[in-house]
Amino acid sequence: MKNRGPERMVWLLCLVLIAGTVTAQTTTHEFTIQQAVDYARKNNAQVKNALLNIRAQEQTNREITAAALPNINGNVGITDYIDIPTSLLPGEIFGQPAGTYIPVKFGTKYNSTASLQLQQTLFDGQVFIGLQARATSIQFQTKNMEVTEEAIKTNIYKIYYQLVLSKTQINLLDANIARLEKLKHDANELYKNGFAEKLDLDKISVQLSNLQTEKTKALNSISIGYLGLKTLLGMPVKDSLVLVDQITDEQVKEDFSNDTAYQYSDRKDFQHLSLAKKLNEFNIKRYQLSSLPTLALNGTYSKNAQRNQFNFFGKGDWFTTSYIGVNLSVPIFGGFARTARVSRSKIELKQTENQLDNLKLSIDGEVEQAKINFKSSLATMGFQKENMKLAENVYNQTKKKFEAGTGSNTEITAAQTDLVTAQTNYISALYSAIIAKVDYLKATGKL
Repeated sequence: MKNRGPERMVWLLCLVLIAGTVTAQTTTHEFTIQQAVDYARKNNAQVKNALLNIRAQEQTNREITAAALPNINGNVGITDYIDIPTSLLPGEIFGQPAGTYIPVKFGTKYNSTASLQLQQTLFDGQVFIGLQARATSIQFQTKNMEVTEEAIKTNIYKIYYQLVLSKTQINLLDANIARLEKLKHDANELYKNGFAEKLDLDKISVQLSNLQTEKTKALNSISIGYLGLKTLLGMPVKDSLVLVDQITDEQVKEDFSNDTAYQYSDRKDFQHLSLAKKLNEFNIKRYQLSSLPTLALNGTYSKNAQRNQFNFFGKGDWFTTSYIGVNLSVPIFGGFARTARVSRSKIELKQTENQLDNLKLSIDGEVEQAKINFKSSLATMGFQKENMKLAENVYNQTKKKFEAGTGSNTEITAAQTDLVTAQTNYISALYSAIIAKVDYLKATGKL
């Protein structure tokens, strides 16, 4: 019989590697709400693109800076004159009649030139304004990223707490199912002993089936909610996500609606638009200064060699040419293009100012509406909580009467239905209060 020990070891090693690979591919994340937001900052595609916009602006700023730095170019060229250029000299030089010309070829067959050229802007109004606007441009892109983050953060809060509340919803459904299963058991015993009808037992079974169906639907909705939250976070679908925060009505009752000391400048979108206004102002200055003269320094240092044979590295002279100069360019008439650019930039600035005024009105409206919704949601949540407690007491009393034989199946069925309705209304009211609180915090710039 052959020794199969080595083969078994190979198979075991393969199984271990496969198991390790499968384990490595699945990651479990246990997140508080803040950890979920932090994860999205690093992984959400919109946020990552907003961060790339900042990096792109940094490179644009480097281009602007380069316009104020020396520009040095090097050139090397070799020319082979297949036919050396011919020049015409007046015939009088050689004793010929006036009006005649003698063709003469000047130069050598091979010419080579190596040169360095320097250009340095000494003054340019547009470059000067561009240098001033660099920091504001970075702030503008950074604020745009924060606006994107805030929008995503708002949605994360809403979905996160909806999924957290779904745990309470499932717990309530489980408790109701357990009650009905107990009630069904008791009704079955009463039926066996002739104290209940088969119809009573069937009605309880229908209610139990309806609750189990409701639980299945709720679990499906929760699964879809987790998929949506993972997509929002930028998390792979195959990863496991566990939400560790809890939410109660006491947490929601912390009343922010009495805080009226909000500032427009607390809002990220207001800050972003204010920076856009500042960039508009820079644009106007840039076009206005384009009417000023520009001053530039330029210089060249070159070496030139002329040969009748292609031998530039042997014996022979290299002739030096160098110069330095200053160039002043004065704009005189540009077809009114500068005036049109300045006028257009002023119109764009006015549009941004109008947007800021409108945003202020929108913020005031959002804050007041969020405040009203929050107060109303808190009141509704408190009412629904008391109503749920009352419905539970009614159900318990009705159940005792039913078990004692003094109550009817119709009463216990109605009490159970009222209890489920009251619990559903409470969960809905609690979630509405959470959403109202998130909306208020966002409206005041405090989320």
